Amino acid sequence: MAVEERDPVSGQKTTGHEWNGIKELDTAVPRGVLIFLVVTHVWAVLWWLLMPTWPLVTTYTKGILGIDQRQTVEQELVTAQAERASWVKAIETESYEQIQSNEDLMKVVRSTGRQLFGDNCAACHGADGKGRANYPDLTDDDWLWGGEVEKIAETMRLGINSRHQNTRVAQMPAFGRDAMLDRAQVANVATYVQSLSNPAVSTPQNVAQVQAGREVFLTTCAACHGEDGKGNREVGAPNLTDPHWVYGGDLQTLIDTIHGGRQGHMPTWDERLTPAEIKILALYVNSLGDVKP
Repeated sequence: MAVEERDPVSGQKTTGHEWNGIKELDTAVPRGVLIFLVVTHVWAVLWWLLMPTWPLVTTYTKGILGIDQRQTVEQELVTAQAERASWVKAIETESYEQIQSNEDLMKVVRSTGRQLFGDNCAACHGADGKGRANYPDLTDDDWLWGGEVEKIAETMRLGINSRHQNTRVAQMPAFGRDAMLDRAQVANVATYVQSLSNPAVSTPQNVAQVQAGREVFLTTCAACHGEDGKGNREVGAPNLTDPHWVYGGDLQTLIDTIHGGRQGHMPTWDERLTPAEIKILALYVNSLGDVKP
């Protein structure tokens, strides 16, 4: 029979095991740990019985409570759709003017439109709608195709140079690359165009160049941008007389644009978004800028 041995420091019994002079104490498991383990196992057994738990070959154990997360989510979706139904129907059936005069509906437009814009438009136009490099600012009153709500909705539905059969089509030719203008003509018309939005560019030293650029503009560019350079929203030609630019209004960028041309692209949202969502987004985008009903 082994002789009982106690540790002289703690007074605890030892197990009789010793490693390099270190003896193992025979310390009991703390009661709190035992209680925790018991409660954990009891809880696990109850959970297995009450809730869907164990996968089987083709199904799973349903649990006594019969709780199904898929049914719960489906029910929440049904409830959410029912709550949305009233204002969705109103937005689908009422005119833009009626919606804009209804503050309750406009609250829905601002909250829902903000989310739709973030999910679908912010990647190009920025979360605040102020645009990014080579993408237009939607918060000013400078529009290629028009900033009225109906025009915005139509642009979203059709897209620009998109795969929609009725897409809006806009392309600026590559006047320099395709040899329609020589290098001097490109530089002259770029200087003239810059002077339209920044008259300080025109000086006594370059007045001849500006005038030569105007002649090129009238014969080459005015058909789309107008003789006054204020653009044409029927064909998506931008206004060249204001400080708002998609690609940039400095001289070198203008030269690059005239030389190589530009062809913007906006996808059609006709298939991805519902008519009500397009309507909400159009109202939301319109509310970002200066165009008011």
